This record gives sequence, structure tokens and C-alpha cells, in this order.
Amino acid sequence: MNVLISTLTIGLILSLLAFGVYISFRIFNFPDITTEGSITLGAAVAAALILHGSENPSWFTTPWAATLLGGLAGGVAGVATGVLHTRFKIHGLLSGILVMTALYSINLRVMGQSNLSLNDVPTIFSGPQFLAEQLHPAPADGGVNQLPFAGWNLFVNDLAALAFTLLLIAAVGAALYFFFRTNLGTAMRATGDNAQMIRALGSNTNAMLVWGLGLSNALIALAGAIFAQYQKFADVQMGFGMVVLGLASVIIGEALVRSRDLVLTIIGSVMGSLLFRLLVAIALQWGLNPNDLKLITAGFVFIALVLPGFVSKLGKRKVGGLQHA
Repeated sequence: MNVLISTLTIGLILSLLAFGVYISFRIFNFPDITTEGSITLGAAVAAALILHGSENPSWFTTPWAATLLGGLAGGVAGVATGVLHTRFKIHGLLSGILVMTALYSINLRVMGQSNLSLNDVPTIFSGPQFLAEQLHPAPADGGVNQLPFAGWNLFVNDLAALAFTLLLIAAVGAALYFFFRTNLGTAMRATGDNAQMIRALGSNTNAMLVWGLGLSNALIALAGAIFAQYQKFADVQMGFGMVVLGLASVIIGEALVRSRDLVLTIIGSVMGSLLFRLLVAIALQWGLNPNDLKLITAGFVFIALVLPGFVSKLGKRKVGGLQHA
């Protein structure tokens, strides 16, 4: 049961990744590979600042400030990709690859080494976990602080992390919904749907794309910053394959909600991320070799891409058969 709680927490954190991928791939139809570098950049900036703050405390090295600055760094990376594409007329895919490649060295520079440990330093999860321990104190004999539930003993710290992450994702999802209902957000969505019409109305579609990619990668980097604090380390390789994971979450979410409504799309992205992580956790519990995880991930994405079309064709054949009969 504790494995399930951890899986749900990671799925919620990575739903921020799904939000970012949804903006770039679905709203703007832009193949943004910057994702794999920006998620690591967010983790690297947050981890480096938090560790620096443990020795030299200041306002920008607090966990929350470090997390937000990590997200901001990812936004700058997204803007860089947008500028390469719009200003220098480099193909969108190549623009993302260029920035992603550069970010590998930048991330190493930020961290100073290939990975950083966040053990024994405060994170954004420290406050909720401290509050949970105050509400449910650990045993006097120094044992593990657990909460009995339906025959299981659940770790109080894991429950606190899950509840905190759920509230955080709900707040970000609500903020994203209200943003896309503003004039700027509506213009961004319209740019992805019909750029020619938006240009005719006097809006700068290049600026919309640049800011959209900035927002996308800011959310992705924010996911990396939070994920690093949850797993207590940041690694320069942690972004490998993340663009596929985010795309899979979006596709699965769309298949679940079957609607273009903004609210349902945001909820679907969260559901897709959770379901994807659950599928991965189940595969690992069944004895999957961790070395095969990327292969299984590719298989899940393939199924998610093909299955909706197959089900749609099957439904049309049934309807056609009934009409013919």
C-alpha cells in the first residue's frame, strides 16, 4: 500500500510535466524536445540552491524560492527554444534539440557534478510532514511513524506528501484553467487552432508561441524541482525519456475524458499521469527488469496512440453493420 501511495505521489508530481507537454504538443502543435533538458534544469537549480542555503541561508535558497526559481529557469529555456524557431527560422524540432543539448552542459555547471543528494536538508515536503508528525506523533520507543488503515500500516510522511502534492497540483491546475480563460491565454489557444486568423486580428503569433513554450517549460521544470525534492536527489540523466512519458500521459488522459473541454483536459492530464505511473508500478511489481522499463514505456505509448483509433473504427463498423442490417 505504501508503494501505491508513493506511485500516486510521483504521478501527481509528473502531471505538471503532462500540463507542459499538453501546451506545447496539443495547443501549439510544436514538437518541443526541450522537455528533457528543462525538467533536469528545474531539478538542478532547486537542488543547488537548497544545498547552498543549508550553508548560507538567504531568501532565494529557501525550498519554496528554490522551487519557483527552478521553474523560472525552465521558462527561460522554453523562451530560448521559441526564439530560435521564430527569430532565426530554425525548425521547431531542431530548436528544441539545440536547447536540450546545451542544457546538458548547463545542468552539469549548475550542479557542479552529475548528481546532488538532498538528504538531511529541508524541502517543500518538510513542512507538511512536520505537521503530520505533530498530528500523529511517532511511537515513544522510536519506531516508524505509521497510521493503521484498512489492515495496512501507512507511513505518515508518505501520506502527508501525497496530500500536499494533491493540493499543489489542484492549485496549479486551477491557475492554468483561469489563465487560459484570460485574453492572453485565449490568444495562445487560438494561435494553436488558427494562426492565420490570429494574425489577421493583429496579434503577434510568434510572441504567443514564445511565451507559450516558456510557460510549458516552466511547468515542466517545476515538476523536476518538486520531483527532485520528493526523491531526495537530482541527477543530470533524470530527464531522459520524459518527453515520451509526458506525451503518454496526455494521450491516455484524452482517451479517458474524450472531450476537448479545458477543465476535462486538465483533469485528464492528471488522470493520464496517474494511470501511466500505476501501469509502470504494476509492471515492476510483476517482476519486470528495470532495464526494460523504457521498452515497456514505449509499448504503453504505442498502445495509447493506436487504441483510440482502433476503438473508433470498430465502433463505426458496428454502426455500419446495424444500418446495413
